[in-house]
Amino acid sequence: MIAKVLAADIASLNTLINSAYRGEFSKKGWTTEAHILEGSRTTEAELLEIIQDKHNTILKYSEHNKIIGCVLLKAKENELYLGMLTVSPELQNSGIGKKLLQQAEVFAAELGLPKIVMTVISVREELISWYKRNGYVDTGVREPFPVSDVFNPTTQEPLEFMVLEKIIS
Repeated sequence: MIAKVLAADIASLNTLINSAYRGEFSKKGWTTEAHILEGSRTTEAELLEIIQDKHNTILKYSEHNKIIGCVLLKAKENELYLGMLTVSPELQNSGIGKKLLQQAEVFAAELGLPKIVMTVISVREELISWYKRNGYVDTGVREPFPVSDVFNPTTQEPLEFMVLEKIIS
């Protein structure tokens, strides 16, 4: 079931997102960033701040009252930003991510937004290929990777964001 995240979901959501992106458990899935970054992907405070912003929506995918997937959707002037697409590592490749992408398209259409944009770390080739198979294209735009106290690069490879987009209307 897909529904909007509530404040009561923040602790579970934080655990899910961090377990899918960082640390040893994330290596059970194919979307881990553990080989390039260490530290937290997000915090409960950041997630609470995100959902308190009226331009943001986080959708959760739940089964048996457990959150096993989520996606951040941020309404901007002429586009919907998609971020933090997350599926529990042991459930990746089961179609949950694709369902969340499809729901993002429905959400964008409901808001009258003609495209969805996202940023992906450019060295994440397998993930970029997956997004391309799902209709996203490389815009050619690159953005600097942020410096943070929360996480640290573990690779010497320079990190930057690749901007992908999908036209939906």
